[in-house]
Amino acid sequence: MRCVAEEFLGAVGARPFMHDAVRAEARWRGSEPTAPACAGHRLSRIACVGILTLLTACGKENRFIAPPPPKVTVELPVQQMVTPYLEATGNAAAVNTVELTARVQGYVQEIKYQDGAAVKKGTPLFVIEPQPYKVQLEQAQAAEEGAKATLINNEAEFTRQQQLEAKDVTTQASLDRARANRDTARASVLQAQANTHTAEINLGYTTIVAPFDGVVTARKVSIGELVGGNHTSELASIVQLDPIWVWFNPSERDVQRARDRMAELGVNIADLVNKVPVEAGLQTETGYPHKGVLNYTAPDVNQSTGTLQVRGIFENAKRALLPGYFVRVRVPRPAEQALLVPEVAVGSDQAGRYVLTVNADGVVEQRRVQLGQTTGEMRVIESGLKPDERVVVSGILGAVPGQKVDPQLQTPKSAAAEPAGSN
Repeated sequence: MRCVAEEFLGAVGARPFMHDAVRAEARWRGSEPTAPACAGHRLSRIACVGILTLLTACGKENRFIAPPPPKVTVELPVQQMVTPYLEATGNAAAVNTVELTARVQGYVQEIKYQDGAAVKKGTPLFVIEPQPYKVQLEQAQAAEEGAKATLINNEAEFTRQQQLEAKDVTTQASLDRARANRDTARASVLQAQANTHTAEINLGYTTIVAPFDGVVTARKVSIGELVGGNHTSELASIVQLDPIWVWFNPSERDVQRARDRMAELGVNIADLVNKVPVEAGLQTETGYPHKGVLNYTAPDVNQSTGTLQVRGIFENAKRALLPGYFVRVRVPRPAEQALLVPEVAVGSDQAGRYVLTVNADGVVEQRRVQLGQTTGEMRVIESGLKPDERVVVSGILGAVPGQKVDPQLQTPKSAAAEPAGSN
């Protein structure tokens, strides 16, 4: 650098002498130097000052001073008891759904409900003309009375024949004939009673009533329309909404984990039915506001899907759940000890989920972790993290794996008692 300055100074140092010659010639001629000459002289002076400054700087040694390591906030994982949940998705379904059909042929005489009305069990809904069936009932009752009268006469005749036969006044053939007539009359009475009962049933079929509490769909027939027999039989449908079922299908892995835990506790499926709580939530709802109980589990796993069909039953007095709704479901498992870190500390890349930790030397390390459910603002870490490792929770952008940082330890907050769900 010094040589370059000297060469530059030598190149510009000749200029003052040239300017002096110009001044001398001007004085000999009796005139002052022109403005360009003065300007060139000033430039020479400025160049000399710059060269001197450069020479002074060249005498110092250049050094790189590294910036201090970035500060990051770290926390130790929270250790506490957490209620793990088996989570799945499912669909709501009606406990009872029935098509109301005409079981006797006739003309629709009355429709006694409004489409979409909620009705109680036993409420009349349709009336098919009953008169023909009333007549049939009366005929059957009359035939029954006639059969009973015949039976009384035949029984009396049989008694007389028995008495006469004891006195050897009548023949054995007459007694046998009287016995046969009595038995035939008894059978006729039974047949007549059956016909009467059938006629009563058919008359009852002329009034279609609600088989359970529910909501009746829009009618499919009109007043005066011929129904039953070879004609239209379906009149409407009724759907029970309270209570309501929720079907869901946990994976085979979740089922195996649950069964292993059940084996540890010494319980079986029969001990859990109608006892284990089930929680459900709709897509537009926060959390799981609907509470029910587990009331059925399939005896086998579906080989094509690798899932087990499970059902919960829920009270639904406000009809918040409707058949066919998509539902989020979770079933609590026994509480267990778990490690939790703030949700913001969890990162992800193509290889999966991870957290950043700071070791004893202040160097950032990446830990691949297996995540569990979310509990409030905390996330359960199922594997990949130790309780004594410091996890970066703030300043994550400045924490680069393999680089040193200045960790600032803060006290972690405990997780909320009620989990909010999992992702």
